[in-house]
Amino acid sequence: MEGLAYYIETFGCQMNEQDSLRAGERLKGAGCREVVSPAEADILIVNTCSIRRKAEEKAYSLLGRFRALKRRRPELTIVVAGCVAQQEGERLLDRIPHVDVVCGPHHVSEIGRLVKRSREKRQRFAMVSQMTNSVEDLECPGIPARNGLKAYVTIMEGCNNFCSYCVVPFVRGRERSRPCRSLLEEARHLLERGVKEVTLLGQNVNAYRAPDRMGFGFPDLLAALSGLEGLRRLRFTTSHPKDLSAELIECFGSLPPLCEHIHLPLQSGSDSVLEAMNRGYTRSVYLEKISALRDRVPNVAVTSDMIVGFAGEGLEDFEDTLAAIRHVRFDSIYSFVFSRRPGTRAARLEETVPEGEKLRRLHVLQAVQREISLEKNKALEGETFEVLVEGSSRNGRQWMGRTRTNKIVNFSGPEGLTGRFLPVTVREGCRNSLRGDFAAEHANPEDRGRCLSA
Repeated sequence: MEGLAYYIETFGCQMNEQDSLRAGERLKGAGCREVVSPAEADILIVNTCSIRRKAEEKAYSLLGRFRALKRRRPELTIVVAGCVAQQEGERLLDRIPHVDVVCGPHHVSEIGRLVKRSREKRQRFAMVSQMTNSVEDLECPGIPARNGLKAYVTIMEGCNNFCSYCVVPFVRGRERSRPCRSLLEEARHLLERGVKEVTLLGQNVNAYRAPDRMGFGFPDLLAALSGLEGLRRLRFTTSHPKDLSAELIECFGSLPPLCEHIHLPLQSGSDSVLEAMNRGYTRSVYLEKISALRDRVPNVAVTSDMIVGFAGEGLEDFEDTLAAIRHVRFDSIYSFVFSRRPGTRAARLEETVPEGEKLRRLHVLQAVQREISLEKNKALEGETFEVLVEGSSRNGRQWMGRTRTNKIVNFSGPEGLTGRFLPVTVREGCRNSLRGDFAAEHANPEDRGRCLSA
């Protein structure tokens, strides 16, 4: 394995991104090096997502393009990892003959051994067993993101909710939480390496229950992490509305590092659709929790997920969803058309919404949300926010950072600002981001002198 080059392409959520980081660390530990192009690699890993059909199709398309590389270099090792790997198992070996290893999420920590076995023994195989009673494969030494400022920490995996459209319980297994001791150790290690912002990950983070401390739940974990020296920002994703407790709401505004942002998927504004989805709450319960959050922290940013065109969704149901969006006024929404997922209960339901109508509803919903997002961002003009500078903006001519409410801000400044917390006054609110100016009057003397002398 020494000296081999690897390339990882990741699809899907932050959990998959973290799994890819873990896989990369294991390969580096085996003497491999990362490259930025598939053409340079000896090991190609496609970390897949199956939560929606489009993400799965993108992974298959990429694997198809890798066929030519394998034809030219038969010694190349191609690995399919993640949720599609777990879902399809050995069938992937038959479907894609140039794939060598199929590796489910529970075997990411073994990636070095699996690649070595395939290369040395010239074997093709699948490893997709679910080790549901173990959390050892979630352990991580603490890996910062590429800019070194932010890091993900997986606190739990799997889900017990069995929403009728969702494959997570089938590909990630049942809920299993990591010991709080190991989570605190990982967070300390990250902070020692200069990380300033930690995001806690799980399919349902607010269902966290520490296996090593009786009665120690998610609010307790937030409090323990907030007490660590050097932690400036703390985030978490994703939450399930039914587990958003009064104790968790109370954490907002009382734990200084905990950012004023929550991603809380609603999925539909119709009670009948929510019941068919097996979401475990009603529209009114969801709205009550949003109201409690905003009573606690009026400026909290709320983002969400929405599915349109679910089996049985009528026009009135869709109008209920639009009404909920207008009522809550989300900061942003991830929205999708319903797609059947193998093995789920919804896959057996009769499709009642034609594809064309699904797309029409999606476009209507997105137009409503775009208007709301723009209005909310416009309302921030003239306000000054603390921004963590993450690096250059997309155009490369400005700096890009995020507020505590997770708003992207682009602004001008001198070189060397990455990693700094700077006050920025919003000059213009755009649909997906903010534009601003360094606010010298709110800065500490070091940053004021640095920016104004440039």
